[in-house]
Amino acid sequence: MLFHFLPIGVGGYFAFTDWKGLAHASWVGLRNFREIANDATARGALWHTLELTGCFVVIVNAIGLALALALNRAVKTRHLLRVLFFAPVALSPLAIAFIWQWIFDYTGGLNLVLDNVGLGSLRHAWLGDPSTALWAILVVMVWQYSGLAMVLYLAGLQGISEDVYEATVVDGASAWLRLRRVVLPLLAPAVTVSATMTLIIGLRVFDQVLALTQGGPVDASETLATQVYKQTFFLGEFGYGAAVALVLTALIAVLALTQLTLLRANEQRL
Repeated sequence: MLFHFLPIGVGGYFAFTDWKGLAHASWVGLRNFREIANDATARGALWHTLELTGCFVVIVNAIGLALALALNRAVKTRHLLRVLFFAPVALSPLAIAFIWQWIFDYTGGLNLVLDNVGLGSLRHAWLGDPSTALWAILVVMVWQYSGLAMVLYLAGLQGISEDVYEATVVDGASAWLRLRRVVLPLLAPAVTVSATMTLIIGLRVFDQVLALTQGGPVDASETLATQVYKQTFFLGEFGYGAAVALVLTALIAVLALTQLTLLRANEQRL
């Protein structure tokens, strides 16, 4: 158990020091954290992380639930479709990001399709525009992880007895009423697991940003994880990078535990 907390302890020590090379370090207390608070790039990275994560959690869970409801029925190709939708989850995020980099390139797949369907006026430098770069990353993440939410909701749907569905049909409940009053309350544990997992995935997003935009243009898609990487390995600011990493760790722990507590309390009320 102690071994698992060792990296956090070492990183926590680094966060309170100022490193002059790998051999010399001096204790600086909270100076690194004050610099984070005063750094516009770090504050922007925090906002981008929260903005991206919030949209990611909502969209992925909505799409995952819709796919699960559709593929839980007796569709002949449901097993094949489940595999196809889940396949991106098993692939490397970095490899997927490089494929999407070509799709979003100005001369890439998306703009070619727009040209071919007569919508050439919509051609855009999706990754080179500060107003669209972060949302392009969101598209890639949603495409990759919707299958994960789908599988979690499918597991929850499989656990609902057929007798429950039959009873609602006999009572004359509409499909929407069955979903709202029966299915969703019984799916509450699956919602808790899926929402918590997607929250953590969103907060620690790194591979997609690094491959698609490297945090640009003009820091428009910078996240806390990429800040840790750049400050530590590019700029050699080991103490500052460790402080950003500690902030990210605390953020994940606080938000994940808060969400988990609220969703578990909601399960008890349903």
